[in-house]
Amino acid sequence: MTATSGILPGVLGSGRRGAATAALLLAACQSDPSTSITEVPGDSGPQLSLLCQLTTDVLFAGGVRNGIPSLLNPALVPLSDPAAAYLDDYAQSGVVEARVVGLVIDDIPIAIPHNILWWHEIVNIDLGGRRLAISYCPLTGSALVFDLTAAGVQRFSVSGLIFQNNLVMFDEETESLWSQMCSLAGIGDRQGTRLVQIPAIEMLWLAWKTRHPGTLVVSSETGFDRNYAQNPYESYVVNDLLLFPLRDPVDPRRPQKERVLGIPDGAGGIAIPFSELTGSAETTVIQTQITGEIIQVLWDREARAAMAFYQRTTDGRDVTLGPEGTGFVDQETGSIWNVEGRAVSGPLAGSSLVAHEGAFVAFWFAWSAFHPLTRIWTGE
Repeated sequence: MTATSGILPGVLGSGRRGAATAALLLAACQSDPSTSITEVPGDSGPQLSLLCQLTTDVLFAGGVRNGIPSLLNPALVPLSDPAAAYLDDYAQSGVVEARVVGLVIDDIPIAIPHNILWWHEIVNIDLGGRRLAISYCPLTGSALVFDLTAAGVQRFSVSGLIFQNNLVMFDEETESLWSQMCSLAGIGDRQGTRLVQIPAIEMLWLAWKTRHPGTLVVSSETGFDRNYAQNPYESYVVNDLLLFPLRDPVDPRRPQKERVLGIPDGAGGIAIPFSELTGSAETTVIQTQITGEIIQVLWDREARAAMAFYQRTTDGRDVTLGPEGTGFVDQETGSIWNVEGRAVSGPLAGSSLVAHEGAFVAFWFAWSAFHPLTRIWTGE
């Protein structure tokens, strides 16, 4: 485990721009966080802004820049393609669940598997007229999708730096460093720029392909020699080992690598542990309030998927959901919805709920490290 001092020029690259970025980062690392808090607009609030200050005691070298190669517009193939077989192969033999990040763009379902993201961590892909970055940090179990077009960035790559055990990305235009779980640029020319998060759902691969038989999936033919049916983090997920120190001790309130759905609220947020839901009914609806608005969290036990939505559809209708068999029903019209927030039958068929823009799934230790004042939902 190596602190960043002394390794930054090699990690960030040579030349005037790389040296300048390294100097900026070192200057930030050596500053007093109590006098250098940058307020960041959005749901993060001043607490997360403070925690996202890059300091030498929590910024470590996890490798070299581009040592883990991100992907740019990999091929998307249907389930029948042999280049999609790696997912079923792993699902049948893996100790750790085969999970995917699911998106529906222009009515086309697309799966970006953890299997790909274990080896590449970032998939930059042009979808729906914009470039998205689907990012996954295997050390923190966090998958976030960002709108690069809105950020004015062409692609994200893996910096080789680790912040709070979490992925640090960089853009190739300015070599600014972007913390994944902070969703902002922590240092460089773009410092303080907040990323627009695109709501996406994580679920088991077998559940996703059953619900979306026409899905496209990232091909195993990426141009890199990787075994996408092998999980290099298999033992890491099932033990309490952390590879790098945290700023503060691990919050002991939950198992370290338990998956939670985290919802930020500008104060501490709320964490909904998956294990509190696994013994429940096939579907569950949790209602909570975030910044004065009612949030409905939908849980699908078979898919092991949770997603947070506002109590309204994209066209402004109010809907109040409750569990109904393997789906959800709204009190207002009796329409049936799925965990992805889409009405699949009834008067509102085809409608979608407004997803909470900042919610995502992560390991408990990571969510609580970035949100130490978080509340925990326990079903009470």
